[in-house]
Amino acid sequence: MDIAGINQINQWVGAGVIALGSILWAEIVRDLRHWLAHVWPWLMPKHTLHHRLFRRDLSVVDEQLYRESQWHHDVPEAVTMMVAGIPWVILLGWGSWLNGVAATAGIVYSASFWISGMLRGWGLALETDITHQPGPFPVPPSQWHVNRTYHWRHHFDDTNAYFCGTLTFVDRIMGTSLSLKGKRVAVTGASGTLGRALLKHLHRQGAKVIALSSQADPIQIEVNGQPQAVETLQWQVGQEGSLAELLERVDILVLNHGVNVHGARDAAAIQQSYAVNTFSSWRLMELFFQTVRSNPEVATKEVWVNTSEAEVSPAFSPLYELSKRALGDLVTLRRLDAPCVVRKLILGPFKSNLNPIGVMSGDWVAAQILAQAKRDCRNIIVTINPFTYLFLPLKELAVGTYFRLFSHSLPHPEAPASNSDSSGVPQGDSTSVPQGDGILG
Repeated sequence: MDIAGINQINQWVGAGVIALGSILWAEIVRDLRHWLAHVWPWLMPKHTLHHRLFRRDLSVVDEQLYRESQWHHDVPEAVTMMVAGIPWVILLGWGSWLNGVAATAGIVYSASFWISGMLRGWGLALETDITHQPGPFPVPPSQWHVNRTYHWRHHFDDTNAYFCGTLTFVDRIMGTSLSLKGKRVAVTGASGTLGRALLKHLHRQGAKVIALSSQADPIQIEVNGQPQAVETLQWQVGQEGSLAELLERVDILVLNHGVNVHGARDAAAIQQSYAVNTFSSWRLMELFFQTVRSNPEVATKEVWVNTSEAEVSPAFSPLYELSKRALGDLVTLRRLDAPCVVRKLILGPFKSNLNPIGVMSGDWVAAQILAQAKRDCRNIIVTINPFTYLFLPLKELAVGTYFRLFSHSLPHPEAPASNSDSSGVPQGDSTSVPQGDGILG
């Protein structure tokens, strides 16, 4: 192929990039306008009307008001998107007609919303209002695009979050992909360094925190420089079923308990490591899944599981690595068809009572966890090891693909084991172990 042919290919590739960029720009404009509608008084009245149109099941309150709202809300929004694309057509088309034509893709894309908005205003094509269709939510909130479950949260969870309309790009940048305000969050391993730090930062974000600990003493966190006791429930590994009633009223469950037997490799150490680090968290996760029944629960309930950086790198504690990797693989397997959002916490070594040489502070790690969760990271990585940021996503892709190809979600024909509780989740033997600073990373 000669140079002219290569240049022509490059021009068409460049035009394709411009076309995709113009569509992305249209979405950014739409989402920023949506955000402005919550802070700019001139836009607020019409947007407030839009919010008043829907019941919690997304059925329309008043058909006439719904049609009027299309002319006052959806149509002007689409016009804004189209107008914002015109400068790019002029600028990019100044030196290349091909680039100018490519830049019109965003305008054409925006025009599709303009047309569908007008049709809905006339009482036609109501099915084009995809994110406001009533009915059961088949899946949890999507991570990369806005589905009905994701958008429901903007209407009924927190109107000052979840602003995106099609792609979640702007919410992820602004940290509005998850609102913690008013959420009931239970944290296991609450007596440890990271557990206390998570409780403190969750409280700062407006969450109603619940400490789950093996210790009987109430857990305290620092609030405005003063110690403040939080709701504390005592439990033991192997008695996960005792928390079933509590889990019904919990929005986010953070599984943070664990134990590190360091260099031990005897039978008791093996049993303890897997009982605490693997199967206790798995049982609690399964119990929590059973509390997800209604649309609001599908939309707002989440599980965060501390699987540790040991998933992909050595922790110089073989049983800790083996048990945490087993937990990590179980989480990867179960979240293929989990009824709610499941996040992994992949953490490097932080300083704690049982890991005094940890490089990171528990307080800083907790702050980073929440910052990434609010940007809807499903694999939250906090470490100083740069290789983890490369190897963990590759491992998740490979293992997740393998599980998806060679497993299925059909119920097993065999009856639950005899040591199952009424929920069908097997219960382990009661094991009294540390549930906080035993976590190495």
